[in-house]
Amino acid sequence: MVRRREEALPGQKSERRLTSIEGGRGVEEQEDVQESEQGRLWHVVLSVAGAATPLPELRAALEKLAHDHSFFLTARYAADHAEVRYWEEARDLHDAAAIALRLWGKHKASAKLPAWEIVGLEVVDRPTYHKRVAEGFGGPLPQLGGVYPY
Repeated sequence: MVRRREEALPGQKSERRLTSIEGGRGVEEQEDVQESEQGRLWHVVLSVAGAATPLPELRAALEKLAHDHSFFLTARYAADHAEVRYWEEARDLHDAAAIALRLWGKHKASAKLPAWEIVGLEVVDRPTYHKRVAEGFGGPLPQLGGVYPY
């Protein structure tokens, strides 16, 4: 006895189709998924603030963070706030933002960062960042690759 699926029209065979994430997609869609799973680069600006900290200690902590975190670009700081700019590799914006929100706390002990809170976060993809730079907005700081006072 031949069973046919209810979706098949009379006189036609119903082909079973995989409906899992990869199985239900065409070749083009599978390639897009593989690209997105590899991760993209996201430009992150993390702003933190809190109680005043001696500048030499803060600078040393930010330099240690720069050494520990790959893709680090620049940090600017004052006694009671700082801004860290870097590239993050992540699958999507949600992952990049989640990683960025954990960065300060993750390195707080190892880099001896002050117990400040995150007060701002900007995450943009690489094409958007380069478009902004080309338009003269939000371009790279004049002093890239280091830790500098405001």
